[in-house]
Amino acid sequence: MFNSLDHLIIAVEDLEKATQNYQLIMGAPPVWSGEHKSLGTSNTLFNFQNTYLELLSATGEGLGADLINYYLKDAGEGLIGMVFATNDINDVHQSLQNRGFLIGEPTDGEGANSADQKIRKWKNLFLPPDLTRGIFSFVIEHTHGHLPQPDEQKESEPCKLDHVVINTNDADGFIEIYKDVFSLRLALDKTIEHWQKRMLFFRLNQTTIEVIEQEDNLPPNDKIWGLAWDVKNIEKAHQRLEDAGVEVTTIQKGIKEKTLVATVKSHTHNVPTLFIQHLD
Repeated sequence: MFNSLDHLIIAVEDLEKATQNYQLIMGAPPVWSGEHKSLGTSNTLFNFQNTYLELLSATGEGLGADLINYYLKDAGEGLIGMVFATNDINDVHQSLQNRGFLIGEPTDGEGANSADQKIRKWKNLFLPPDLTRGIFSFVIEHTHGHLPQPDEQKESEPCKLDHVVINTNDADGFIEIYKDVFSLRLALDKTIEHWQKRMLFFRLNQTTIEVIEQEDNLPPNDKIWGLAWDVKNIEKAHQRLEDAGVEVTTIQKGIKEKTLVATVKSHTHNVPTLFIQHLD
């Protein structure tokens, strides 16, 4: 049904400030800066090998601005959205309808890059609450134009998204949606004894959706929690962050074998952020 985790969305109050901060974290400027006039929002985009990251703010009036303002008022800045890509949005729409989900028609979207006025166009399909369970999530089909590629990435800069972490109180229900409905590959379903928590791994386009279950008595609910970025040389990345005035923990061995990790502690706009190097 989906061919990639297209992008992730961070809601921010001050887009200029957030862009400056993420440029420090990523080590490179965004590849796109634009606005959605009809939605009342503006964004900047950072592109990577397997996905892109969108910083989104309310800068006008419209449904998009209302959504951003709702999230900012409810929980402050942070991760709010996860977007899946498809090559055939009409097929996804029909498939979900055939499964009995109440879902609207695909809508058209368009954006212009403020740097060169190049146009990108796409179609969106917004997913219903019984599939998103608290995460702002939709499907996108890119129909015209493409994101510029970043300049050649240095060893100290994140090259791709290693994994996104989602918290849930209903792992079985999560599997029913992401494996059985979305057809994502479930690569791991395991209880971690020293955490006493159940963990799921879903794999697609060289990244992982890592799901941590914390059971409670509330209705099923999912929340995007944090991001882990793959770097080629974590020592150089650590030094770059320190030189830029970004607070970062010392480098240590990761939970996964043959990995080194460091946690970014500032400039993230409430997004738990990890840098990870996989040792060959």
